[in-house]
Amino acid sequence: MKNNPIGIFDSGVGGLTVANAVVRQLPNEDIIYYGDTVHLPYGDKSAEAVREYSLGIVQFLLNKGCKMIVVACNTASAAAYDVIKREFKDKVLLVDVIEPITQAVAARHFRKVGVIGTKGTINAGTYEKSLHTLQPDLIVENLATPLLVPMIEEGFIHHRVSNGIIENYLERSEFNDIDALLLACTHYPLLRPEIEAFFQDRVEVFDSTDVVAQTVFELLQKHDLLNDHRRQMPQFFVSDYTDNFEKTTRLFYQEDIKLRKENIWAEDYILR
Repeated sequence: MKNNPIGIFDSGVGGLTVANAVVRQLPNEDIIYYGDTVHLPYGDKSAEAVREYSLGIVQFLLNKGCKMIVVACNTASAAAYDVIKREFKDKVLLVDVIEPITQAVAARHFRKVGVIGTKGTINAGTYEKSLHTLQPDLIVENLATPLLVPMIEEGFIHHRVSNGIIENYLERSEFNDIDALLLACTHYPLLRPEIEAFFQDRVEVFDSTDVVAQTVFELLQKHDLLNDHRRQMPQFFVSDYTDNFEKTTRLFYQEDIKLRKENIWAEDYILR
């Protein structure tokens, strides 16, 4: 089991920010990534649909022999993580992207924080519930920011388009006196410099990448499952493939990667 891979999944390329952080922190680990591009984005799908997609992908990664699975999607973590744990906790180690970041924020004892994410993540209220469990007196302001993911997927980063959209969201009055902002989407770390510039470094900005990678390390260490061999080339699967998608992955992952189409939703997939 030590030398088995870590599985990581998201609806698209956003989870590659987490995969990149895991590779940096655990250079000996093998990675299998699955991007469910057929159903991209998860943020505007129903919770029931996201649960169905997530369970299917977890089973796919289990079939690949993964020793751990990281749900590198905030919407899936909010809508499906409890179901995934019920179904698979006795078969594989599991990590989501919400618990590590909320623990890190609550440990700082801020007075007021903002949370931005997809509609699915914000409507689920999981961040607010988790933060209030850890720090009951914390003031939490939530805001759905649905334009950010498609904007990033289209490559509008460090651009007047992205600056305008970010300003439109963050200049809301409820964010005027926040102490910290949580980026509750794995796409959003790519916008972190622009967001920090908007607040002129007056607000501490958190994303899940490094804290999730640290959680992965600690959990593997606890279970004596750290890989003690040099890693192989990571494997990247998508449920649908386009040239533009492969090009976009370079924004998220700092190594050359080759995407392989593996549509687990196709009617004839089980026959392959």
